[in-house]
Amino acid sequence: MTSRYLIRASEVEAYSPANHTGTFNRRLVSQANVGAQHMEVVLGEIAKGGGALPHAHPGMEQACYLLEGTAHVEVEGESFEMVPGDTCFFPADKMHIFQTTSDTPAKLLVIYSPPYGENPERVRRPA
Repeated sequence: MTSRYLIRASEVEAYSPANHTGTFNRRLVSQANVGAQHMEVVLGEIAKGGGALPHAHPGMEQACYLLEGTAHVEVEGESFEMVPGDTCFFPADKMHIFQTTSDTPAKLLVIYSPPYGENPERVRRPA
C-alpha cells in the first residue's frame, strides 16, 4: 500500500544547500511532495567540520533537532554545543551558524516555518 503522506528518506533525492559545506539534505515534508503549506522538514547530514556559514532567514523561523553527532552553534552572539537529543531554535532574521564537531557526520531534522525551499529571497548573508 502506498500513501501520499508517507515519506521514506531513502526515496528522497539529496541535495547540497547553498552557503553550506559538507552538507547533504533531503526535503522530507514540502509543498512538492505532500502539499505542506506552512512548514518544511529537512533531514540533514553534515560531515565533520562542515555546516552552515553565517546567514539569517527573513520572516522564517528554524528549529534543528540533533539525531547523531555533535555540533557547535552560534545565534546572535550566543554559542553552545549540541549533543543528540538537543534542539536549537533560530528566530526569524537572526544570524546563525551550525557546524559539525564530531568525527562522524551530524544528522539532524530541520524544521522551517514558513517553508524555505532554498528560495534565495528567504536568506540573508553578511555583507
